[in-house]
Amino acid sequence: MQVISLLLPDFTLILMGVIIYRITNWGDAFWAGMEKMVYYLLFPALLFYSTARLQLHLETTGKFLQVGVLALLAGIALTWIGKPFIKASPMTYESGMQTAFRFNSYIALALASRLAGEEGVGLMALLIGFGVPLCNMAAVHALAHRSGNLLKELGKNPLLIATGTGLLFSICGLTLPEVAGAVLSRLGSASIALGLLMVGAGLRLSGMREGKLMSAYFTAIKLLAVPTVAYFLGRWMGLPELQLQIVVLFCSLPTASSCYILAARMGGNGPVTAFLISLGTLMSAVTIPFWLTLVH
Repeated sequence: MQVISLLLPDFTLILMGVIIYRITNWGDAFWAGMEKMVYYLLFPALLFYSTARLQLHLETTGKFLQVGVLALLAGIALTWIGKPFIKASPMTYESGMQTAFRFNSYIALALASRLAGEEGVGLMALLIGFGVPLCNMAAVHALAHRSGNLLKELGKNPLLIATGTGLLFSICGLTLPEVAGAVLSRLGSASIALGLLMVGAGLRLSGMREGKLMSAYFTAIKLLAVPTVAYFLGRWMGLPELQLQIVVLFCSLPTASSCYILAARMGGNGPVTAFLISLGTLMSAVTIPFWLTLVH
């Protein structure tokens, strides 16, 4: 019951996003504008505020980050291992590969906040900061093997900039002024609610014409294999309880909504990618409670 009460508010907001998108006629431009505001302003404010206030303990935080990164690398490796054995066109398979290891940051921080407050959000922000460049490079490589501007794009990524500057702020022992902290806190709170609504608005369950085995394989990697690696690695490395909970939660998240944007921009199969995003998000309503129960 405790796990259900933890997840219910956030999945309710996702469901509200589904309903609002279908009963209103606000248009895609409205949702695109909202996504830009969250991505470039509200979400970076939350990441900076959380990491700037985080008290880092390198002895245990280092192991925590190792577990998260190694689990993501396992997911990336499994997508390449399956390629020779699963029948799907190269474009379709490569478009879907990213959905097996990328993660939804909106759901990540919403659940971390519910699970462990500011400390949980700070730890999750660290994993996001390390996971975003790793997963983006793997996704671009899978789709095209030819992105000369990747490092430039990562350098301009607002999520990476916010996390990096927040960590630097924390390492230097600086303290946020009260007014600045209040403003950033309010912006961050708004990002979680709006982000979850947009996850629901973006769900699409049409467009799948091929690759049903591929869909099952990628979904199983993301929701089962990657968190399994994180769980056993975290146990083996002796992570504290909260860190184990956060890293397993991070690895059990559904994939990022922006997978569709990347696939469409780089000439991939957009409809299949949108289907995989939606399938994983819906299935995670079953798998996330399992993982949270296991680590509680």
